[in-house]
Amino acid sequence: MPALRERVRGLLPAARADLEALVRIPGVSSWPDAAAALDESAAVVADLLRGAGMREVEVLRARCADGSPGAPAVLARRPAPAGAPTVLLYAHHDVQPPGPAAAWTSPAFEPAERDGRLYGRGTADDKAGVMAHVTALRALLPAWGPQEGVGVVVLVEGEEESGSPSLPDLLATHGDRLAADVVVVADSDNWSVDRPSLTTSLRGLLELEVGVRTLDHPLHSGLYGGLVPDATTALTVLLARLWDDEGDLAVEGLVRGEAADLPRTEEELRADAGVLEGVALVGRGSLLARTWSRPSATVVATDATPMADASNTLAASARAKLSVRLAPGQDVDEAERLVTAHLETTTPFGAHLEVRRLGSGRPFDGASAGDAAVLAAADWALTTAWDGATVAHQGMGGSIPVVAELLDVLPGATVLVTGVEDPDTRAHGVDESLSLRVLEGACTAEALLLARLAGQA
Repeated sequence: MPALRERVRGLLPAARADLEALVRIPGVSSWPDAAAALDESAAVVADLLRGAGMREVEVLRARCADGSPGAPAVLARRPAPAGAPTVLLYAHHDVQPPGPAAAWTSPAFEPAERDGRLYGRGTADDKAGVMAHVTALRALLPAWGPQEGVGVVVLVEGEEESGSPSLPDLLATHGDRLAADVVVVADSDNWSVDRPSLTTSLRGLLELEVGVRTLDHPLHSGLYGGLVPDATTALTVLLARLWDDEGDLAVEGLVRGEAADLPRTEEELRADAGVLEGVALVGRGSLLARTWSRPSATVVATDATPMADASNTLAASARAKLSVRLAPGQDVDEAERLVTAHLETTTPFGAHLEVRRLGSGRPFDGASAGDAAVLAAADWALTTAWDGATVAHQGMGGSIPVVAELLDVLPGATVLVTGVEDPDTRAHGVDESLSLRVLEGACTAEALLLARLAGQA
């Protein structure tokens, strides 16, 4: 295996250059005008896979539930030699919006290196995942003849960050072409730069739009303030009632679980998250349970009057977007019913309430699932790539909807959720970054794993 590790190391400069080129493409799938960027990003990924030695590569489009076209996905296939397993490699090429440009230390879509980290939107989540797959294939495919190695299927989605609305149609249409024994999802976190992880559980996601209306038109705040309720105040009170005094989600009936007993102190967590001095943590239970196996809700957006446009009026209506994370084992439809019922019973002033689902993703619990030999191979590959570090089997508070969807299509497959991120990555936030050490580890581990599954390690 030293030769394979050296081969990967020699490919890292090209991997970084290709990653930087991908980061420069602003493929924000939630932006209405992102079609051209997503087309470009998908085309680049397809070319990278062809260059890595994948012969069957195409860009696919599926339909969303409302009939509109989804974002482009890339599908590549290499048939398995007789008796060899097939491995499905998953990542996504779309990214989150960058947020305020002035908040970034360097431009979001212009990658920049500082102190061993590559900064830019998508450097980690999840264009580094794309490059982990591409680099592993570059290291292995040129040495494999038609009857050597493993079968490979690569699926690089283009709308994961906006809830994968066309994924069900893509899987229904092309599910037979995704048949695999092992699934490697390169879109998760590592315990630290120095310690790799296998993610064994993921929280689900429920995105809701919550709207309230109190008037049929805005009113003068002096003439009617103190008598007539305005929608902004009603919405503020309603949202505050989602949590109890300790900051725990107050919705009754949601699944709440426990988490693995892994060493992470409050001081470490506060430092990783950048919690300001004097700010208390919220919720109940162990630190890891609160983020891995218990529900939470976050107000990620509100429609309110901008300060520059404000007048002294009572607002007639107001809206907010909620991101509700669901514990493993939670049914998404039941969660929506429970959250909606809570909002209905806590709406103040008799305000008119409307709740609409914007998107969802089911949780994943694979702590005790999968082929033991494949799991052992993954542990060996990660430990070897990280020079003997013990692999952390961890949960993750984030959501990857495709995992549960793929298991519907591939019920017998072993799913390995691996990481290209670390606690300093700030995925979805300002100054997202990738540790270049983690990129090397992820590329090396995947190459080692595929070689092991091919019987060559």
